[in-house]
Amino acid sequence: MSETTDVETTQALIEKSQSGDDSAQDVLFRRCSERLSRWARGRLPGYARDIADTQDLVQVTLMRAFNQLPNFQSRGGGSFMAYLRTILLNRVKEELRRAGRQPDSTERLDIPSQDPGISKQLQQWQTLERYEKALATLSEGAREAVILRLEFDLPYAEIADEIDSPSADAARMKVARSLKELAVAMDDAAV
Repeated sequence: MSETTDVETTQALIEKSQSGDDSAQDVLFRRCSERLSRWARGRLPGYARDIADTQDLVQVTLMRAFNQLPNFQSRGGGSFMAYLRTILLNRVKEELRRAGRQPDSTERLDIPSQDPGISKQLQQWQTLERYEKALATLSEGAREAVILRLEFDLPYAEIADEIDSPSADAARMKVARSLKELAVAMDDAAV
C-alpha cells in the first residue's frame, strides 16, 4: 500500500481507493465528510431537522457513495463532490417528503416561527429552482467549479487541486467565468 496524505487530490484518492488502498479511502472519507457536513448545515428546514440530523444524512450519503465507489467513473476533478451533492440532495428530498407525510403535532399549533413568510419561502424556492436549472446548463467543468465554490465554500487553492487547475488564481478565474455563465442562464430561466 502506498503512503496517503491529505494533500492528494480527491481524484487521486478515488483511484487509490478503487485499487484497494484503505488509507486513501479513510482520507477520502474524512475529507468528504467535512465538506458535506459544511454544505448540509441549514439545508433542512426546522420542522424536518429532528427527523434526520444533518450528520446522519451525511453519513448515509457517504455510505451510499462509498458502497458504489468501485463502480464510480470520474469525469474529472470535482465530479465526486458533485456526485455526493446529488446523493445528499436526494436524501434531503426524501426526508422532506417523509416529514410532509408525517407532520408533527406541534406544527398545527400557532407557535411563532423563525421561518420566513410564505411569499419569501416561495421566492427562495423559485430562485433555487432557477439556480438548479441554470446549473444543469453549464459545462461539467463550469458546474463543478461553481458547486465547489458556492456550495462547498472551498478556497481557490483547493478548487485548483480538485479541477486540475494550474493555480489558485486560475481556479478563481474559472469560477468567475462559470458564475458569469450561471448568472446569464438564471436570467434566461427567469424570463
